[in-house]
Amino acid sequence: MVQGLSLSTLTTSGNGGFYGSTSSWGRHFKLVNKTHIGIDRQCLWHQFVQCLHFKGNPNILRQRNLRVEAGWLFKGGGDQSLDASSERSESANEDVLIFFFQLDLATRVQCALNMEQYEIAQQLRNKLAEVGAEISRQKEVKRGSSSKSEAQDKAISIIRLRADLQNAIESENYALAAGLRDQISKLEADSLAASAKALALENAKYAFRLGQKVKHKFFGYQAVICGMDPVCCETSSWMEVAQVEKLPRGSNQPFYQVLVDVHADPNLLVAYVPEDNLLVADQPDKGRFDHPYLSFLFYGEDAAGDFIPIKQLREKYNKPRHEIPIDPQDEEPQ
Repeated sequence: MVQGLSLSTLTTSGNGGFYGSTSSWGRHFKLVNKTHIGIDRQCLWHQFVQCLHFKGNPNILRQRNLRVEAGWLFKGGGDQSLDASSERSESANEDVLIFFFQLDLATRVQCALNMEQYEIAQQLRNKLAEVGAEISRQKEVKRGSSSKSEAQDKAISIIRLRADLQNAIESENYALAAGLRDQISKLEADSLAASAKALALENAKYAFRLGQKVKHKFFGYQAVICGMDPVCCETSSWMEVAQVEKLPRGSNQPFYQVLVDVHADPNLLVAYVPEDNLLVADQPDKGRFDHPYLSFLFYGEDAAGDFIPIKQLREKYNKPRHEIPIDPQDEEPQ
């Protein structure tokens, strides 16, 4: 269960670094071990043996310096040929791990409260608030809310300019008034464009849902949706490698963070795929699917073979819980 996971699970494994190294996390958050708070990997809820005390810079996420040392995940990068590796995404992987980090902090707050370690709980709660605020800011920028804010800012500027215009007219400074009119006209056009963009992104329609099993049209691998954006939010260099401009809808279509079945491609794991390149099977797929991130993003599989996203993941993308339609043949006669 999600509540039974910890940051140590993410950064440590039997091979000494399956998901990455603790050095990267420790460098930014200065992990300090203490006793009697935290969660033992062998007995998650029954033995509390560690505490993570975070002394980080609240601008860490903004600076995008938080990097997972998982080079085996993203080997290469220089190959410009269009294959499955062209859609792998370090930022998508990082987004998933930061989400896990947020979950882990919330778990540690509850553990500290259970152990009556109120001072530590408050420190962790403060850090959780910092991380949550920065994630929310990045989410707004990433998903188009920045366009809404831009439109609002321009509207405020227009109101101020109109007041200045009225003063200029009253003082018979007609040259200044003419300049202010031009500024107002330009701002009104820009504000309208920003509002239209924000509305389009806010009302984006997605063909796929969180937890749904999908298949890549060209590369053939099976994957599970774990995140979505209304448009491509990757860098221009990434879009060039992935040849996004050659897609039927280009970058102005939904893009999905997907977990790739390790049996299909153990070196890919997390990809960022345009809607144009995905399809769903006609019949429910209940076959085997393995991925190291499944256990903290999903509760398990539903009756159709898709995965059930945890509540926090649904809230992150403001998506309702998917309910499987009832088959009339399965209903018992009255």
